[in-house]
Amino acid sequence: MHNVIVTGGSRGLGLGMVRVLSSAGYNVIAIARQESAELAAVIQDSGRGPVHFRAFDLCDTPGIPGFVKALRREFGSFYGLVNNAGLGTGGLLASMPDAQIERLVRLNTVAPVILTKYVVRSMMADGGGRIVNVSSIVSFTGFSGLSVYSATKSSLVGFTRSLAREVGKVDITVNAVAPGFVDTEMTESLHSEQRAKIMRRSALGRLVAVEDVANAVEFLLSDKAKNITGTVLTVDAGSTA
Repeated sequence: MHNVIVTGGSRGLGLGMVRVLSSAGYNVIAIARQESAELAAVIQDSGRGPVHFRAFDLCDTPGIPGFVKALRREFGSFYGLVNNAGLGTGGLLASMPDAQIERLVRLNTVAPVILTKYVVRSMMADGGGRIVNVSSIVSFTGFSGLSVYSATKSSLVGFTRSLAREVGKVDITVNAVAPGFVDTEMTESLHSEQRAKIMRRSALGRLVAVEDVANAVEFLLSDKAKNITGTVLTVDAGSTA
């Protein structure tokens, strides 16, 4: 049974990915700072593959090498890594505190790069693997009030494409998914007028479901995508069509 790490796996998109990947038969290791009640329920009633939770704050980048080593010792080789954890903090650049900018960049860019470094070393030793980075459509469309967030998500696209060339010869694929506005708690907090405007702008006239993004990740991890690498799969109900 293949081991797949999902960061930010306690809620939202990450939790949806944990559910779908468990149903697909993967041994899922969900990483988050704290276990949510929803994740605990998934662990209790997992699908074909078991689900495990391991607590770790990815902002603690010096602790990542030891954490990955401990995971490998406990679970064995890694087949997949889904870099999903990230902050969606918004705010105009001119008024955003420097400390908040640094935290966004650390969690959304620095942490996944360092985590991937140590996981990919294991994959190289074991002869292959799959890496999926979660970006966003704002990385190429832009969005007022999300300049720093957009910068971090854009960086993951460049990271994806270049790393795919570095590790392709050892049978490791590296891809990204770029979700649009997803029907989660975050979009539920928008005014009904804002939600309606977003839906009108999409070709399909609706928001993306968590499962849509999770299914895209599951596809990129599967054998069906064995010859897909260095690409970005957009899941946005046609918002950028």
